[in-house]
Amino acid sequence: MLSLQKTFVAAAFLAAAFGGQALAMDPRGPEQCALPMSVVNGLIGPQSNSALSQVVATHDHNGSLFGQAPRMWAAVVDRNGVLCGINKSNSDAWPGSRAIAIAKAETANDFSNNLLALSTANLYTPTQPGGSLYGLNNSNPFNPLFNAPANDLHTGDGFVVGGIITFGGGVALYSANQVIGGLGVSGDSSCADHAVAFRMRLFAGLNHVPSGVSPDHDDNIIYIGGTGNQGFAQPHCFPSDIIPSPTILTGQGY
Repeated sequence: MLSLQKTFVAAAFLAAAFGGQALAMDPRGPEQCALPMSVVNGLIGPQSNSALSQVVATHDHNGSLFGQAPRMWAAVVDRNGVLCGINKSNSDAWPGSRAIAIAKAETANDFSNNLLALSTANLYTPTQPGGSLYGLNNSNPFNPLFNAPANDLHTGDGFVVGGIITFGGGVALYSANQVIGGLGVSGDSSCADHAVAFRMRLFAGLNHVPSGVSPDHDDNIIYIGGTGNQGFAQPHCFPSDIIPSPTILTGQGY
């Protein structure tokens, strides 16, 4: 009896420490991604004409802190939050950015709807102490069972991995003004991450947002001290930062 009590106590402690469901795989098992794989591959596939491959190669380097093509992880989730796929543009991408990219995709999907799109960059100021959404970062924890080595492109597929990130790099995916999922990008400054995600969505034609908080009425990044609603702004990262065009695919950049 004492041994059983100890087991229950230990289980309760671990559940509190790791967020309950992180102790076990989702009992429902993996689910089928609701997005067509042609959409997922068009965004993050390894082929040269995928949105990921095309956008990281743009001439302005998306404002990368490295001054060259950013080394990115990119993840896609469907509207239910199911991880549809993850990939990286370079084998030297930061290992820690794997989980961050997934969490950004989850966050953008979680907090956008068919009336208003909010990028993870838009959530920076509201989630600071004193902000109207302070504490949001604690709401949907990343399941650590789905953390994986940097060479792993499959762990978590078919599961709702979770995670909340409130700085640039995550955008919701829209088709005909309807949210169909989220895209998360990580591997550079959060400002460059946003530029890559925003341009990837535009390249894939999944940018038909109904409305947003930026001056262009979409979910583009707003910099603190710059033009736009400062209640949804985030800090500049580096002098190389850019604000990606919502419409132009060439010239000014994606």
